[in-house]
Amino acid sequence: MEVLPSSLRATLAVDLVVGLRAHGHKAYLVGGCVRDRLLGVTPKDFDIATDAKPVQIAEYFPQARMVGAKFGVVIVGQGEASVEVATFRSDGVYSDGRRPDEVRFESDPAWDARRRDFTINGLMEDPVSGEILDYVGGRADLAAGIIRAIGDPNQRFREDHLRMLRAIRFAARLHFAIEPETLAAIRRDAPRISEISAERIREELVKILTEGVAGSGFELLDSSGLLTEILPEIKAFQGVEQPPEYHPEGDVWTHVMLMLERMQDPAPALALGVLLHDVGKPSTFRIAERIRFDGHAEVGAVMAKDILLRLRFSTEDVDQVTSLVANHMRFKDVQRMRPSTLKRFLRLPFFDQHLELHRLDCLASNGRLDNYEFARAKQRELGQEELRPAPLLTGLDLIQAGYRPGPAFGEALSVVETAQLDGEIHSRDEAFAIVRPILDRKQNEQIK
Repeated sequence: MEVLPSSLRATLAVDLVVGLRAHGHKAYLVGGCVRDRLLGVTPKDFDIATDAKPVQIAEYFPQARMVGAKFGVVIVGQGEASVEVATFRSDGVYSDGRRPDEVRFESDPAWDARRRDFTINGLMEDPVSGEILDYVGGRADLAAGIIRAIGDPNQRFREDHLRMLRAIRFAARLHFAIEPETLAAIRRDAPRISEISAERIREELVKILTEGVAGSGFELLDSSGLLTEILPEIKAFQGVEQPPEYHPEGDVWTHVMLMLERMQDPAPALALGVLLHDVGKPSTFRIAERIRFDGHAEVGAVMAKDILLRLRFSTEDVDQVTSLVANHMRFKDVQRMRPSTLKRFLRLPFFDQHLELHRLDCLASNGRLDNYEFARAKQRELGQEELRPAPLLTGLDLIQAGYRPGPAFGEALSVVETAQLDGEIHSRDEAFAIVRPILDRKQNEQIK
């Protein structure tokens, strides 16, 4: 007998299976946790399938929460751990391309296995004996490295269109091939992905980008036809040439795919920044003395924001990714920046993500890391007191000096901060010597 991972969820899952059986029910681990264990990977989550009805599960386990009782789904928690417990079921028609209009609770686990998406996710396991129940050929496909829809792939994808994206994600993450009929069905139904909510698409894209195989995932999105439907702006990278003296690797698509492949456990915002940092290049492409993409960072920031809003990303993610795109070209000037400009650059929110994007950008192009090393050294050298020194003057100081609040305050205080960051002034008196001429001039202009 294999030993389950010693985690709270694993322990809770086994306890629930044993408890359900003590009440005379069938109960098995099911889905991804079985798949991962057979692949030698520690599962993150555990799901249970049982012939017990939701009301019975709630009766046996008072801490149970009815999150989807209509579909037979109950969450049972204990401390910080929780496990999804679902009643064996077979599904009716999926008229909305997401959920079945009706479900039938079943007593035979085979029915439950056959209504799932892919054979490798249709396996069940007895955690006590270690026996594997395979009604769909999942073990053979696991051994062969194949993603295969259960039953008719056309029907599986028309039941839930998001399964097309899930097929891509599993194939990329597991380094599996998609079975030909399954892939053909995805290509046929790719336009239907637009019927799925932006939020569900977003979640799958984030997983593809952050599970360690983003480059392979996007190659599969492209070959399956899904990329054109979801992110036509990324599809547009293909064939957009770049100046070989800076980008010997090839076109924009090749460059971005190389960056995606080099990411290691990225935060979602960083991964999205890598994907979108050159999104402005296709529309700014021109040939002068060489290939040029004038203003592509600024154009790209606007495009990135539009894409992220379309996919319903949070305001925080939109702001950070847009900043990554807008600022990625500034690294070429870091060694020539005046101190105030450099310090303001280095104190951008989540600057480590800007650094990492630039490092990946260099490694996937000319390989030169001198600006990266300079910026990283300066970041370490300059402490927060130097990057964000206490202001020598505030708006209140100006009011107390007799000046009327207005737009000129912001301009004057910005000039003072620049001089302070540049090391040109160090005292309140020196700061006042700078702002008085500015504010007096502005005040005189208002009087005239």
